[in-house]
Amino acid sequence: MRNLIIVICFFYSIFSFAQNQEEKPVKSMIKTTEEKAKEAARKAPISWYKIYSLEKDTTIVDTTLTIKKYYQYNYQRKDRFGQLQYPNEGQTYSYLDFSQQKYSTFPEMGFKGKHYGFMEANDIRYYHVPTPLSDIYFKTVMEQGQSVDALVAINTSKNVNVSVAFKGLRSLGKYINQLSSTGNFRLTTSYRMPSGRYTINAHFAGQDFLNGENGGITTLSNFEGNEAIYNNRARLQVYLTDAFSVLKSKRLFFDHALRINTKDAQNNLVLLHRFNYEHKYFEFNQATLSTTLVGETTSTTFNRFGDAATISKINDQLTYDKLYNRVGIQFENKTLGMLRGFIEQFNYFYNFPGAKTVGAVEIPGQLKASIATIGGEYEYRKGAWNGIATLSNSFTSQTLRNFEVKARYTVNDKNNFVFQYQNQSKLPNNNYILNQSSYDNYNWFNSFKNEKFNTLKAEANTQWLHASLQVSNISDFLYFQDTQNVPNQQLVTPHQFAESINYLAVKVDREFKYRSLGWDITALYQKVDQSQPVLNVPELTFRSSLFYSNHWFKRAMFVQTGATVNYFTKFYANDYNPILGEFFVQTQKEIGNFPVVDVFFNARVRQTRIFLIAEHVNSLFGKNNYYASPSMPYRDFIIRFGFVWNFFQ
Repeated sequence: MRNLIIVICFFYSIFSFAQNQEEKPVKSMIKTTEEKAKEAARKAPISWYKIYSLEKDTTIVDTTLTIKKYYQYNYQRKDRFGQLQYPNEGQTYSYLDFSQQKYSTFPEMGFKGKHYGFMEANDIRYYHVPTPLSDIYFKTVMEQGQSVDALVAINTSKNVNVSVAFKGLRSLGKYINQLSSTGNFRLTTSYRMPSGRYTINAHFAGQDFLNGENGGITTLSNFEGNEAIYNNRARLQVYLTDAFSVLKSKRLFFDHALRINTKDAQNNLVLLHRFNYEHKYFEFNQATLSTTLVGETTSTTFNRFGDAATISKINDQLTYDKLYNRVGIQFENKTLGMLRGFIEQFNYFYNFPGAKTVGAVEIPGQLKASIATIGGEYEYRKGAWNGIATLSNSFTSQTLRNFEVKARYTVNDKNNFVFQYQNQSKLPNNNYILNQSSYDNYNWFNSFKNEKFNTLKAEANTQWLHASLQVSNISDFLYFQDTQNVPNQQLVTPHQFAESINYLAVKVDREFKYRSLGWDITALYQKVDQSQPVLNVPELTFRSSLFYSNHWFKRAMFVQTGATVNYFTKFYANDYNPILGEFFVQTQKEIGNFPVVDVFFNARVRQTRIFLIAEHVNSLFGKNNYYASPSMPYRDFIIRFGFVWNFFQ
């Protein structure tokens, strides 16, 4: 082998020498179009690196280090204000802010608690870059694992852009049976004809989420007490020691448009088509059904979810397939705006292995439907005003309706105002209607009315503060609840609230700066008017950050360091059920009224942002009264570090 390598190197050196001896062609002083493009790409300013959404909302790649970027440094890579995360990275979130909930008029699969890290079609971003761009996110986790999100975007030509990304996470967690293992693969491509006549955005997404499901800790007093033995959280007994759930998904999506007239003119006619096919798979697996609760003098054995059709090895599975097509035509007048008409076709198949009988009740094995809607949109963009109005209504047997108006008035780059109204009649999600399980109590076949939402929003984004107001009226609200209240058991079923719910939310955000010091504060006030406690939120949610930021080492490094406090008032938070992958209403235990203090030291060196965070430092000397849900504590003190690195080639 060594002789072979020597021979190869010898011939390679001769070949290289011969190449060098060849006459080099005379280089022309006149640059070709290709050479000019390469030179321009090498000098491309950062403003040329663009990221845009499906709705064409465009942002520029931003490598700065601000307090907002610190808030977004997490698994979701979004500001998590109004969300309360479970103790392990990659687990679900409790919503503190109801206004963050998004609803589609079409029936969805459900299992919304399992979709904590799921990227919907609207979450996918497309790229337009002059040279290859990479974005790498890394963060340590609680134990035995890491969290990574890596993306590469390239342009094969000026009008063709491709991106490949993968987000992966593995974290064992501090508690028994709390493993998180997730993966999100995304492949996007976009193309625009030089004339702009035809454009397409397409992506493929493959996602999977595996979570150990321990059902919460059995004896809350052991956590809340001061016994040092329980500082090792693995010593706290949990309800389920070998249960896990899996959600997998594959999606193919494209959205394209063709202008009928060959040249862009004052009046244009455009054909539109959007396609979305998605396959999902959910599994709940539990080898051991019974839980033995050991007390000081006695022990009790029970099933956390009630009686079952089997004594061991539960493996409940279902699949969900969705096929969506939207075909439309758009008339555009450069002065009057754009008018679109469209038809939507939505087909879904919600499948269990087969039909079954529980007691005297026949439970079908499938839900399927084909829903067609007709609608129109008017979009206006002129001067300081930017608005869109949408109306759609079904013309098949399953009725749904959506009317939405949104307008934005821009005063200048620092000040704008947004107004929005939505009237929505939404079909129930599939898991409210049909569910099958090896547990007797978790089998049902229901008929519910549409949920109705009337929502008015106003938002002010100014150089002085950001403020928003939401007023909603909700009718026929669907929710899950355990109405039997059997100790140590969760017997959850779906319900519909026949009366109206009035919801109010006011949110204010302001950042103050004085020289190198900064203070960022966000406050959310919520009020719910209802005759029964079915929509429960904290009245006040608060976040405050006090920090120092400045350039160090002759401006070679930008440093940001400080502390953040999160707080919310006590309320009856929803608990989590792993069989359904959903949160359910409970009125036995309140959580809240505890501060969470994080201390951070962040730095930026060129295009790299480095983060060092001590999370929940006050848990070292405070009371053990912090919960993410009524049965699961919030995370303990931990030091985590990582970085976000952008590379422009």
